[in-house]
Amino acid sequence: MYFAALLARTEDGWEASDTELDDVETLSDLSDLAREAAAEAGAEDDTILVFIEQEDAWFGVVRIDGEEDPRIYVSDAAAAARSSYGEILLTDELLGKAPDGSEAVDDLDALDLDGTEDGEPGDEAASDDEDAGGEVVPPGPLGDSGVLADLGVPEKDLLTLDGADALSEIADALGASEVLETVR
Repeated sequence: MYFAALLARTEDGWEASDTELDDVETLSDLSDLAREAAAEAGAEDDTILVFIEQEDAWFGVVRIDGEEDPRIYVSDAAAAARSSYGEILLTDELLGKAPDGSEAVDDLDALDLDGTEDGEPGDEAASDDEDAGGEVVPPGPLGDSGVLADLGVPEKDLLTLDGADALSEIADALGASEVLETVR
């Protein structure tokens, strides 16, 4: 079971709406959907957050500020890679690949994308986690862990969130728990 919601920051605080992702195939589609919903709420130039979660498996946060490129955080990239909604968030850029599918980064471990260091547990598990294209996806958190830092959720806190209550804890830190619960 999936849950997806959009939070738009307005002058009056956060506004939440549930969002249907059936017609969303790419990150660009998701960004367009979020910007349209924000424009309807009168928040087109403000911060827009898209929350996506698959119960207890993973969650993702996409942040869109005006016309800037979206910033993405996924709690467990390997779990998200096995999900059609997760694949929307796992862009080539996020996975360290060039747009043509070749490796843009020679050593993903050098980026410390999964929160482990060389030789720590987790290195060997990556070989079992592949996306739909057969590409290896690193287990654990991936993306911009500072995506919510200026909104009251520091990197270290975001990296420790896991499970069904993660989005509720984020919304609580943002002061948006009540509006999120109205669409849950």
